[in-house]
Amino acid sequence: MSEHGLNTVNFAGRAAASSQFKALYAEGMALVEETASYLDGPGRTASKVLPRVASVLYAAESMRLTTRLMQMASWLLLQRAVNNGEMSRDQVLAEKNKVRLDGFNVDKNAPGWLDLPEGFRDLVERSLRLQNRVAILDREIYRPNDAPVTPDNENGVRAQLHLLRTAFSA
Repeated sequence: MSEHGLNTVNFAGRAAASSQFKALYAEGMALVEETASYLDGPGRTASKVLPRVASVLYAAESMRLTTRLMQMASWLLLQRAVNNGEMSRDQVLAEKNKVRLDGFNVDKNAPGWLDLPEGFRDLVERSLRLQNRVAILDREIYRPNDAPVTPDNENGVRAQLHLLRTAFSA
């Protein structure tokens, strides 16, 4: 119960400690492993025969890809630690400030993008989708509690109806 007497449910917090999080964690760690295997094997072989522009792009994008995945893996490990009671929320907040879940965008119109191996482009796409899901979950779990609170004596629906009446009667 909040200080204003309202019962609220933190769905993101519950999702972060649920089987959904476990699936996200497994997906993230599997993508890290798959990417490492690709870059050390088929990706290394494929990169040796790329045209010069694509070769430079491949080098840059593979660094961005690994950085993006390491940032997400760090966040997933921190969240798992808080879920397992190994770290407090305050400890995680201090550590997660070092984790970057934004940026690392990809310019698919860059010269040489279409020359990159399809398997590599697929890994980049999947990492971007995963990054987006993790970033959304992070914002939901760790956003400040600055949502407007309805006073105890005012019904939220009634307040919204009043706002609508005011807007349309003006």
